[in-house]
Amino acid sequence: MSIWSKILEALKALRAGESLASVFEQFRSDPDRRVGFAIAVIALGAKMAKADGQVTRDEVTAFREVFQIAPEDEAAAARVFNLARQDVAGFEDYAKSVKKMYGAECRPLMDIMDGLFHIAMADGEYHPGEDAFLIRVAEIFDIEDRAFRVLRARYVPDAVRDPYDVLGVDPKASLTEIKSAYRALVRETHPDRMIARGVPEEAVQLASDRLVEINAAWEEISAERAA
Repeated sequence: MSIWSKILEALKALRAGESLASVFEQFRSDPDRRVGFAIAVIALGAKMAKADGQVTRDEVTAFREVFQIAPEDEAAAARVFNLARQDVAGFEDYAKSVKKMYGAECRPLMDIMDGLFHIAMADGEYHPGEDAFLIRVAEIFDIEDRAFRVLRARYVPDAVRDPYDVLGVDPKASLTEIKSAYRALVRETHPDRMIARGVPEEAVQLASDRLVEINAAWEEISAERAA
């Protein structure tokens, strides 16, 4: 059964009038979190797409870029998107439900934020409403300010990018310590690791930009220390 077939099955389990936020309860004890991840990004993305006052074709296209949605699966993705747009529940309810689904697992929540930033920047602009939305979701997810700054710098052109923030290290750390942190991040960004923590295969392309940034940060710090 494809991930999109599983998504439709999950949606069918919703009782009449039940919020989409409740669907995440189904996946709290499920070791296969791919369906929950996909619904989280699409549902929160649909709410965020309205944060700048309009849902553009670029933002809708961004979902296809994040998930590489095949033509035969577009109906399932569209159903989740439309349910989220029409749901009376607010985005904070969604975010809190997603946080409960993952508990203390931070990395999958960062993966979700990665997808949301991709969608936010799909039209080439970072609207203040989108910024406020993402800041609040990050707060609910218990994502540290430093980690949020790294995500913002990756996607928003005028955001300040600090290579030490990217690698999550102290500027006073030794080059050996920094290299160790760099290697750990590269391993963490490997597609197999992402799939193991519940990121659908359709969405692992999120790792490509992240890996480019990690490598660039290491090269910048290495060159700076060698000077």
